Amino acid sequence: MNQPLMKRIFLTCSLFLTISAQAQPGFLQLEDIWASPKLYARSVPGFNAMQDGEHYTNSEEISEGSAIIKYAFKTGKAVDTLLKPTQLITAKDTISFDDYKFSKDEKKILLSVNSESIYRHSTREDYYVFDRNTGKLSKVTLNGKSMYGSFSPDGNQLAYVRDNNIYLYQLSTGTETAITTDGKRNEIINGATDWVYEEEFSMDVAFAWAPDGKSIAYYRFDESAVKEFNLTYYGELYPKEEKYKYPKAGEKNSAVSIHLYDLNSKKNKEIFKTDAAWEYIPRIQWTQSGDLLTFQRNNRHQNVLELVGYTLSTGKLQVILKEENNSFIEITDDLTFLKDGKRFIWTSTRDGYNHIYLYQLDGTLIKQVTSGKFDIMKYYGFDEKAETFYYQSTERSPMEKHIYSISLSGKKKALSTSAGTHNAAFANGLKYYVDTYSSMGKPFICSLNDQSGKTIRLLEENKETNKNLATYTLGKADTVSFLTEDGTRLYGWVILPPDFKESNTYPVLMHVYGGPGVQTATNDWDGPNYLWHQYLAQRGYIIYCFDNRGTPGRGLDFANCIYKDMGKLEVQDQLSGVKYLKSKKYIDDSRIGVWGWSFGGYMTSLLLTKGSGVYKAGIAVAPVTTWRYYDSIYTERYLQTPQENPKGYDENSPINFAKNLQGKFMLVHGSTDDNVHMQNTMDFVTALVKANKQFDLFIYPNKNHGIYGGTTRLNLYTKMTNFVLENL
Repeated sequence: MNQPLMKRIFLTCSLFLTISAQAQPGFLQLEDIWASPKLYARSVPGFNAMQDGEHYTNSEEISEGSAIIKYAFKTGKAVDTLLKPTQLITAKDTISFDDYKFSKDEKKILLSVNSESIYRHSTREDYYVFDRNTGKLSKVTLNGKSMYGSFSPDGNQLAYVRDNNIYLYQLSTGTETAITTDGKRNEIINGATDWVYEEEFSMDVAFAWAPDGKSIAYYRFDESAVKEFNLTYYGELYPKEEKYKYPKAGEKNSAVSIHLYDLNSKKNKEIFKTDAAWEYIPRIQWTQSGDLLTFQRNNRHQNVLELVGYTLSTGKLQVILKEENNSFIEITDDLTFLKDGKRFIWTSTRDGYNHIYLYQLDGTLIKQVTSGKFDIMKYYGFDEKAETFYYQSTERSPMEKHIYSISLSGKKKALSTSAGTHNAAFANGLKYYVDTYSSMGKPFICSLNDQSGKTIRLLEENKETNKNLATYTLGKADTVSFLTEDGTRLYGWVILPPDFKESNTYPVLMHVYGGPGVQTATNDWDGPNYLWHQYLAQRGYIIYCFDNRGTPGRGLDFANCIYKDMGKLEVQDQLSGVKYLKSKKYIDDSRIGVWGWSFGGYMTSLLLTKGSGVYKAGIAVAPVTTWRYYDSIYTERYLQTPQENPKGYDENSPINFAKNLQGKFMLVHGSTDDNVHMQNTMDFVTALVKANKQFDLFIYPNKNHGIYGGTTRLNLYTKMTNFVLENL
């Protein structure tokens, strides 16, 4: 037989086997994962806990319409309806709200209506206020949708941002007053953040009421010198162009300043602005006093961080606390000023691991509260009466997260015991918390617990999801670890085919992220990705995932060793993972593939170029292909600027190694990705074409970094599945 005929017979047989496998009972279908709710694992939305710490509220759809119901934590029973559907009727229509928040005295409710997403966190919406005493519903935003609506401490006013300016709204009179007037798109922002602060410092609300309600502290961003980036939206006769300010590595950032607005004098005052020494102001926070405002400032390298206090009555600035590091410092929201007005809580990696510290208000250290070779992943709060701290850590394993309490005297208690990942959401007063627990292959179990860890009742067990999962024949999922050539232990997980036999050989698809601040090799429920990996396992693939150096949960040295050379050690570790795989007799070492998204797309691209010849196939979704194209805050934190460290940028850029590409390769990107610009993929394509390399490319029009909406994910994962089945 000639070669073309042999190939047609082989492809026909392969197709028949694939169809036969898909037709078998117990086999997952892509539609089950991406187009059906039957395998969707539900968690419990965060409780809107009330001030008394004994009750919470939920917004619900009842027979008459939307309502806000009050429940008791202890019993889970409804005790009151705080907002009835009949109270949402206006002269024009009946409103439906997307979110809500209470005033401090809980007598008024701010309703967000017709919300629109802007970037990762930010939204704009219409605001209505419902007065529980009078039963009156009033629309606040008569002049257009606004952002970040916030009650004053006495509940009589609202502050919000519209068109880059801050406004005050007096609820009793219905009058609006502009605090700032110089806001202008792509030039001046008041009370909100620019794109890069929102993305990399995870902050978008950039103003804060003083506890006494007499003043408002706010940010002002002058982004006029920041270069613009264009996004093109298709679908109309003439595509829509949108420009926004995006500071790339080594380029100019916004000039940022902190201001105070005095409600009595109606005057603004600048108290600090960035300069050559202090490039960023990642946080502002009031103490318990309306006379002391604090802010955090750090240098452009982000390896020096200061907590600074500003006293309103004297107008003086003073440094309260200083952190320094040889590499970089991550920003957190753990700073907590205690109600006694004398102490604050801070987390730091100063002893090599992230731990909790207690300080006097002047910066004098009282005590390092936690210690050991593990990281505090989340700080939950401090019960001042019981003098007990609550936190989440990796003490048991880098692959697991558990909830703990520790007293000021040092008595520690594990509040979670089941192996896996536990996340807590504490209510006001810390009397109760919701524990959202999962492990590999086991969807969320949500329980209400008291502060001792005792389960009061189960809130969600995902019985229906588990029942549906039980109808499928799934492969064994387990954790693994191995030592690299230099003796570093790496942790990961594996999914084996359901009919796995050590006497057989199997192809491998590796899943990678590998970037700072993110773990993928964790013992938890990974939702649709886990199910897709099981889908492939059912079709004869082994799925592996390892967390390389540079990822969190294992101390400062493990996370920060990538400094100024991001991509080098990460690739070395992933290649060590391949060597570990090849030591297994059941691995077909000629059929190893890799896929990843975002930083994982970067890693995949680098592994198929710098790791040339090791992988048979790879899929890179929304990849960074040169860090010169990514934003200033994230990139420079790990690499410094390209002007200072050009080798760190260029020696680990897939673009510069396009000529080394081996194996089948697919690139995927959303055309309106505001985070990792499609420019990364386009310039990589140019380099691949120049090197005469063959590859597959798919662009999703008008999709951002998440590439989702409607049937988009089903389409994407169908495309990825076909690529794996045909090329690996």
